[in-house]
Amino acid sequence: MKHLLLIFIAMTGSLLSFAQVKPVSYSDGMQKLTGFAAAPKAGKGKPGVLILPAWLGINDHFKGIAEKISASGYYAFVADIYGEGNYPKDKKEAAERSAYYKSHVMEYRKRIQLALDELVKQGADPDHLVVIGYCFGGAGALEAARANFRVKGVVSFHGSYGRDTALAVSPIMPKVLVCHGALDPYASEAQLRAFQKEMNEAKADWQMIYYANAVHSFTEPAAGNDNSKGAAYNEKADKRSWAAMMVFLKEVFEK
Repeated sequence: MKHLLLIFIAMTGSLLSFAQVKPVSYSDGMQKLTGFAAAPKAGKGKPGVLILPAWLGINDHFKGIAEKISASGYYAFVADIYGEGNYPKDKKEAAERSAYYKSHVMEYRKRIQLALDELVKQGADPDHLVVIGYCFGGAGALEAARANFRVKGVVSFHGSYGRDTALAVSPIMPKVLVCHGALDPYASEAQLRAFQKEMNEAKADWQMIYYANAVHSFTEPAAGNDNSKGAAYNEKADKRSWAAMMVFLKEVFEK
């Protein structure tokens, strides 16, 4: 009987998981997109946070992040960058499709702006928005800053830092927080120096936090714990970077 009760609790928990996160259909021309929204209990007019997922796209991990953000009193929306019919089936496809948007930044920016529009439609205050992103999404968050979208700030978690060098460096108005794994093998010292130089030239209000013993994907439990693979979960870095983001949100939304 006890065993059956535990099974029931587990099943009920899985059914209740992400109960506050709802799918939202929107589009880019003929391309159908499906994002996921979560609202705070306090009602309309609260700040909003747009979440840009990693290269594999939307999954339960990012829906869970949306729930945590809404529980903190903010609207949350997980962006669909690829669109229905284009979701990667594996890491090979994810690498190809994310690379496309990194090299076609205007298309990436358009998908981000469309998702921001949906975040506002859900009830978020259009004057109090932030974009956060993970891995591939971290690159997108930085593009939102470079494009000077109407956001208070952006946060990149173990993102990538390259930019379209065909575009001139121009002043960046949103505040920038970068949470970086100190041992991330996918970001060379040259890339990091170039990014920091860009931020200084753009006169951005930026900060970059390095997390010890952390490689790529340090916020994702599904990445495992083997640093030698280049991508692995790091509980300390995950908790500390989340705390840094919450301080950042409070700062930019209260001004």
